[in-house]
Amino acid sequence: MIEQMRMRDLGVIAEATLPIGPGFTAITGETGAGKTMVVTGLGLLLGQRADSGAVRAGAAEASVDGVWIVPDDGPVAERVREAGGDLEPIGDGRAELFVGRSVSSAGRGRASVGGRAAPAGVLADLADELVVVHGQSDQLRLRSAAAQRDALDRFGGAPVQAARSRYREQFEQWRALDRELAELTHDRDYRAREAADLRVQLAEIEQAEPVAGEDAELTARAERLANAEELRLAAATAHETLSGDGDAPDAGMLLSDARRSLDRVDDPQLADLAGQIADLGYRVADVAAGLAGYLADLDEAGPHELAAVEERRAVLAGLVRSHGSLDAAIALLQSGSARLAELDDDGDRIERLTADLVRVAAELDDAAAALTAARIDAAERLGAAVTVELRALAMPDARLVVEVAAGAASVHGRDDVAILLAPHPGAEPRSVSKGASGGELSRVMLAIEVVIAAVDPVPTFVFDEVDAGIGGAAAIEVGRRLARLAASSQVIAVTHLAQVAAFATNHLSVVKANDGSVTASDVRRLDGAEREAEMARLLSGMPDSDAALTHARELLGLGTEAD
Repeated sequence: MIEQMRMRDLGVIAEATLPIGPGFTAITGETGAGKTMVVTGLGLLLGQRADSGAVRAGAAEASVDGVWIVPDDGPVAERVREAGGDLEPIGDGRAELFVGRSVSSAGRGRASVGGRAAPAGVLADLADELVVVHGQSDQLRLRSAAAQRDALDRFGGAPVQAARSRYREQFEQWRALDRELAELTHDRDYRAREAADLRVQLAEIEQAEPVAGEDAELTARAERLANAEELRLAAATAHETLSGDGDAPDAGMLLSDARRSLDRVDDPQLADLAGQIADLGYRVADVAAGLAGYLADLDEAGPHELAAVEERRAVLAGLVRSHGSLDAAIALLQSGSARLAELDDDGDRIERLTADLVRVAAELDDAAAALTAARIDAAERLGAAVTVELRALAMPDARLVVEVAAGAASVHGRDDVAILLAPHPGAEPRSVSKGASGGELSRVMLAIEVVIAAVDPVPTFVFDEVDAGIGGAAAIEVGRRLARLAASSQVIAVTHLAQVAAFATNHLSVVKANDGSVTASDVRRLDGAEREAEMARLLSGMPDSDAALTHARELLGLGTEAD
């Protein structure tokens, strides 16, 4: 529910605050005073496209701010918090939501939600949960087949919603299976080639039996074998120096002699040094043994081993060329078997998917039939209820028919829904957009909303001249229906008929002032004599006419009785 709206420099309205609140708010005013700007302002708060042409002449910017009362949890609160905005709790599970919109004369716009800047799209998201707007250009949302189907589903309530949810679940399952089967069948040749290629690759890798890090080890081994003579000379020279082979002194013996020389004297410091020399002797012996082993290894590794290493490196290099790296080849060996099993299972998978698709298609048929049956039942009740409403709206011979026919399958079902109107006995029901005049269209729309709101209330309805093309008794009944609608929803109606405004619980008037050069309008809440005068003006154009005032009081009395 919108509690208050403040507009500045919007159209002819310089600055105005609209106290709206619950119930039925009627907005009246002279032609050109700016009544439609109220709807324009609401449209801006609901995320509609900003038009720089709506900025008041001479102003740099137009702005609209609104305060909504919303549940402090649920879809609206969730969307506000997603956008970074805040709600102001006011108790009873409700909260205040502040929203704003501005548009400059240059066409730039800004929006805010819950005190934070936000894209206008966020306002549009909130509008889907908050408001239904019926403007002069789109009096009936039910012009499109989708909107007519949605209206029927809203009226159908829990039975239709349950059937639609079951159908949608089955449809999504069927669509997923159908897509998977189509892809598998379409790609069968490609997958067969993939399986053949993968089988060759796995055989090559299995035959090579690569080991992680093997290529690096073989590279080092090949380098050593290629320089075997140089390595042998270096190792042999070092070994001779340490072991005393040939004419070279024995490093071990020299160290032993040095240690014995120190052992002959009694000095703690020298004794420590003698121990260090002994450790050196052991280490020299270990190094000499290592060199001997290294030389023995080189002696065993002749030219034949180098050839074997190079041959093995060539095998691994082939794997690297094919797979990018040795690790990638090893990884494919580990994962390729599972993939190959999956590819080789295509035939069985197609059979299983085909069987599953047949089963799910049968379940989908059942769900579609159940949804159609629920819609047909709701359609009969909706048509009958709206027909009764039309009789009260001065269309006594009109009959509304909601037709449910077989249509193309979609996520919404297999039904084409059409709302048809037979305006008089004997007439064939036709689409409401073709078979109804402007005034009849307004009344049909209102009757439908009244009936649907009884089972699926909308927080706020906004009507822009819903009474266009009607008058007299029909207008009074329109006012009654708006009042009834206001029992479960907030209703805001821009009207030019006193018969409609009489039923409002809150009457706002857009007042035009003209100093000869600039027209500026304000909005005032009317009570008592002021309201009677406005009603008289709407009736006769003469707010001071005694006859018109008497008639105005009679109408206001009807509105009071309706309360």
